[in-house]
Amino acid sequence: QKMPPSLPTTINIREPRWDQSTFQGRAKHFFMVTDPRNLLLSGATLEEARRVVEDYRAGTVHPGLTEDQLWRAKYIYDSAFHPDTGEKMILVGRMSAQVPMNMTITGCMLTFYRTTPAVLFWQWVNQSFNAIVNYTNRSGDAPITPSQLGTAYVSATTGAVVTALGLKSLTKHLPAIIGRYVPFAAVAAANCINIPLMRQRELKLGIPVTDENGNRLGESTAAAQKAIFQVVVSRIGMAAPAMAIPPVIMNMLEKRAFLKRYPYLNAPLQVGLVGLCLVFATPLCCALFPQKSSMPVSSLEPEVQDQIRKKDPWLETVYFNKGL
Repeated sequence: QKMPPSLPTTINIREPRWDQSTFQGRAKHFFMVTDPRNLLLSGATLEEARRVVEDYRAGTVHPGLTEDQLWRAKYIYDSAFHPDTGEKMILVGRMSAQVPMNMTITGCMLTFYRTTPAVLFWQWVNQSFNAIVNYTNRSGDAPITPSQLGTAYVSATTGAVVTALGLKSLTKHLPAIIGRYVPFAAVAAANCINIPLMRQRELKLGIPVTDENGNRLGESTAAAQKAIFQVVVSRIGMAAPAMAIPPVIMNMLEKRAFLKRYPYLNAPLQVGLVGLCLVFATPLCCALFPQKSSMPVSSLEPEVQDQIRKKDPWLETVYFNKGL
């Protein structure tokens, strides 16, 4: 029996499988990255995927390895290991944990929004989860100190709670449906605080910028600002459908006899509706901007421009990992 031909070593697995210059290509990529089933993979499976990917990058092809198996290994590797540092990421901070974690937290935030202790508790849980996600998916190889981590966490939690309680008191005399949107406003406000604070080191020192081939050219704070802005927009977009659609449906259901007869179904129904929204919103909003983002050299800080011009006078565009 003839052995299948060996896989060529020219497949670029440093890049996603699909064209990242198109929204459709990015969406396919993020549906793979955010697949919650990746959380169920064993440590041995993750290590095997790491071995296949690292060996292939070094020019060693495992006997009998097919292209589909190689891409599968790459996506398993990407789901669990940081793209810049290569270290294994905290389980709940991985993008594959976004849907199950967010559906539970968001579902509960939308269900238990009427009392102040419930608002305080669920906003705190949400910001604790966000802090873990932002730390795990930070861009570059920038270490973050415990004091920076603490400042970001406390500031975002305070911002979310103050927004939620402030809006809750303002909406007391408005229709019930308006009150249901208070958690979304709080989450949006918290994202605007949490992400820049969690990544403040990048704003101070910059993130690595490279040429098209991945050769590092320097660190840019302008690139960091663009990266963080894109992540904030994506995160707010990710939360929007899950926090905007279920309240309308739940408001209608609460007026019917069904939920009055079975009130204990309120939370599970809310969580399920949020999960359905997040399965699509998470990858589609991650796909709004390319992971490997770019900007013109002329938009960088003058000193970084000079540094790059010395290395390559004709270079017009630099690239950077925006984080997630």
